Amino acid sequence: MAKAVTIKVKLQSTADTGYFYVTKKNTRTMTDKMVKKKYDPIAKKHVEFREAKIK
Repeated sequence: MAKAVTIKVKLQSTADTGYFYVTKKNTRTMTDKMVKKKYDPIAKKHVEFREAKIK
């Protein structure tokens, strides 16, 4: 069976609030770790979210 092209990844806040988003990532086009700037409601500002493993 073939490996899936898209996988689910966890985007963890760099503000150390524990807040995270779950999103999909295409493994063929995005080979490096995902970094997005998104809103953290606990910190009440936009911060960088870095890719982490889903446990």
